[in-house]
Amino acid sequence: MTQLAISHLAFLTPGNYPDDAPWQGLEETLQLFETGERLGYNGAWVRQRHLEHGVSSASTFLAAASQRTKTIELGTAVIQVGYESPFRLAEDLSTVDVLSRGRLNVGLSAGQPAHAELLGAEVFNENWRNEDFSYNRVKRLIDNLSGRYLGDQESFIESPGNRQRPRLQPYASGLTHRLWYGGGSLRSVKWAGENNLNLLIGNLTSGENTDDYYTAQLRQLEVYRAALATHHHANANPTPRIARGRVIVPFDSADAVTRRRYTDFAASRHARTLAPQGDRRTLFSPDLVGSADQILEQLHKDPLLHELSELRIELPYEFNIEEYQQILTDFIELIAPEIGWKKAASELNQTAA
Repeated sequence: MTQLAISHLAFLTPGNYPDDAPWQGLEETLQLFETGERLGYNGAWVRQRHLEHGVSSASTFLAAASQRTKTIELGTAVIQVGYESPFRLAEDLSTVDVLSRGRLNVGLSAGQPAHAELLGAEVFNENWRNEDFSYNRVKRLIDNLSGRYLGDQESFIESPGNRQRPRLQPYASGLTHRLWYGGGSLRSVKWAGENNLNLLIGNLTSGENTDDYYTAQLRQLEVYRAALATHHHANANPTPRIARGRVIVPFDSADAVTRRRYTDFAASRHARTLAPQGDRRTLFSPDLVGSADQILEQLHKDPLLHELSELRIELPYEFNIEEYQQILTDFIELIAPEIGWKKAASELNQTAA
């Protein structure tokens, strides 16, 4: 069996909650971040979704998470920039990065955002279809995070006890190197590489000239890396990262009822993996549900993981906190050591203490 070399391990959680108990769900998600840090995960990520029972403002949630954790990377995947002001979002993200002492990772996506027919006029106005939902909106966000000054050299902001040249505050040095793009097509990964962004690839992608999920994403990796190699920027990220996401649910320590629940969950989603779905020919990778040995067998067969060193476990929607904790514990104890991952020395010292 070919060995994997996963050195960075993270998880992504939906942060879901009951309609009548949002505090409970958000608090449990914060507790899950604490659990992930205690177990030794390198990163904890949350989805940002609008109009759903989940995290609608990732920056607000991660600001809270920055005060409940100390070392784990904090991430959001992905923020649909179409609904955001590139300047105001940059202010929020910079504030979170400063509060977390440089632990923030930001996943982004361009294009017309979800639920636009419902939310377009609420966010903008009745002419919302004329808004720029292109990659330029992401570029404006990056520019605002760059630390550049506004106006000319004679432009100053006067405030009580302070006179300074104007730029977005607080300035979070290094945050532009921790921006990620959620790539799912050849066009999007090429743009991400050309703009020196880190790349997120997940359990779904566009089927372009192939019906095979793995073939599609291997081609995307090739295009992304080629774009990185041919586009150089001043102050560019010297080590762009690529993270692979998969739905992984080990059930070794779960009881019989929970195992059946996990198995039924995977079975309900299996049909979508058999052929491209919809007009955009979306391809899905199979969910990995089973014992640690069964999951390890499938992970070693994943050709993408042999190309990468970062893996992110995508936790399913609508599971409860105990189930999420069980999944994360089983994975890091039974599976992670077998795919090359090792707990950081600092984490080992804390465990021993």
